[in-house]
Amino acid sequence: MEVDRRGESEESGDDETRRKGINGDVDPNQPTAASKEESPVDMDTITLDPEEEDVDLVHCRIGKIEGLEVLQKAKTLSLRQNLIKTIENLQSLSSLRELDLYDNQIRKLENLSNLRELELLDVSFNVLRKVENLEELTQLKKLFLLHNKIGTISNVDHLSSLEMLELGSNRIRVIENLDGLSSLQSLFLGTNKITKLQNLDSLHNLSVLSIQSNRITKIEGLQNLVNLKELYLSHNGIEVIEGLENNKKLTTLDIAANRVKKIENISHLTDLQEFWMNDNQIDNWSDLDELKNAKSLETVYLERNPLQKDPQYRRKIMLALPSVRQIDATFIRF
Repeated sequence: MEVDRRGESEESGDDETRRKGINGDVDPNQPTAASKEESPVDMDTITLDPEEEDVDLVHCRIGKIEGLEVLQKAKTLSLRQNLIKTIENLQSLSSLRELDLYDNQIRKLENLSNLRELELLDVSFNVLRKVENLEELTQLKKLFLLHNKIGTISNVDHLSSLEMLELGSNRIRVIENLDGLSSLQSLFLGTNKITKLQNLDSLHNLSVLSIQSNRITKIEGLQNLVNLKELYLSHNGIEVIEGLENNKKLTTLDIAANRVKKIENISHLTDLQEFWMNDNQIDNWSDLDELKNAKSLETVYLERNPLQKDPQYRRKIMLALPSVRQIDATFIRF
């Protein structure tokens, strides 16, 4: 469903797997590229350039990390879509800034302590069960752990430089242990088992929060997130729009596919540009008055609400909200 594509991080994964992770419809029995029956290659068959700074070893059927000591000038190393089971033999690559291990068979975060200059780590689409052994990675700015088997948020609160944390499509039930992430700007927790918005008070710099496809029933705990610009809450069990009094900088609000019957308590969101409210229970045209103060509002999604049964559906939205340029998936023609 199109509404979900904006919620999760778009920096980790290719287009197909990214859409699946965002929409939460990944089939756990469907093997990823790296888990299909393939025989690993010997690293001796792969030619490495000692002068290369950006090393790309994508889908090479590598089964074991070894023989990379010659890459002393490497700043980025991509080992995505291989057959790697263990993170090892990287200690000599102390100048690495980015390490990409997306789509392998890794079960544990380990042997990373020498990579103290690392700014980006992607271990998405593996089989990790917990976050650990990141104590020395104090320069880390982006951490992608999408689609693993992680049950709790832990061992990240020392990462004070972290700006983006992606934990979508895991088994997390509680938002916790984020107090030390004072630099965090984007937090992605979609497709987990979270029941409550909580323990976010210390994230004063957070501008993007995505918690789609969880078990949230109430909008709460966001009062300290005064710099929040994008909030994605689609596919939960929310019944009332509330708790956004202090989030006056919001430009995108996504509450699609919930149980909301009335658009309310958002007239103060004057910076709103996108409002996603499709697949709810909105049946009163006067509710659109809540959006009239948002003079920059360009996109409104209201399809599959009772309102859409009105034969004048699009015309009435255009009259009520003259700044809007897109209604549902269709742009307005002038």
